Amino acid sequence: MDKHLQLLEANRAWAKRMVEEDPEFFTRSLHVQRPEYLWIGCSDSRVPPELITQMKPGMIFNHRNIANQVIHTDMNLLSVLQYAVEVLGVNHVIVCGHYGCGGVKAAMTRHDYGLINKWLRHIKDVYRLHEAELEAIADEQMRLNRLIELNVIEQVQHVADTSIVQRAWKRRRAPHLHGWVYNLADGIITPLIDIPAGSHLDHPIYEFEDLQV
Repeated sequence: MDKHLQLLEANRAWAKRMVEEDPEFFTRSLHVQRPEYLWIGCSDSRVPPELITQMKPGMIFNHRNIANQVIHTDMNLLSVLQYAVEVLGVNHVIVCGHYGCGGVKAAMTRHDYGLINKWLRHIKDVYRLHEAELEAIADEQMRLNRLIELNVIEQVQHVADTSIVQRAWKRRRAPHLHGWVYNLADGIITPLIDIPAGSHLDHPIYEFEDLQV
């Protein structure tokens, strides 16, 4: 059997099992989605959000890209964020990175990767901002792990910097922002940063004073 046909066969088996376990499962899915969480994660196939958090379909709204980046010129990311915050009304935005991230590892080198250089540039900027701390770490793996953590923290701050989130904070005191890192070695998620709704940002230049609410 062709590999892609195995996916279709597995899908039919899954649908059958879900109905057997919960006859109303798909009926409920027909209604408007009301997820509690927006997950901004890495595209890495080893970090499936619903599986590692044991959430059912409909509970997590997803955006994934290389190295879980929040870039303010990325209209895809901004569209997802706005829809999640303003239309779906999510109460939590989670940026989740993972140890062993190939994107972050590539950004630590001076290799030319072609088009993806433009994307990795943003992670290199995180390295530059924290160069003193990172260069003080002698062990290469530990240095990579710390950059992965710092990258997550930086991306959470980028979420907070958006007018989308700051407007929502004024309107409804949500969403709360979280930065997590997932360990491929043991499957455990570790929290790195939390920014409650309405918090002051890391620099006042990013705070909008005249938002239309």
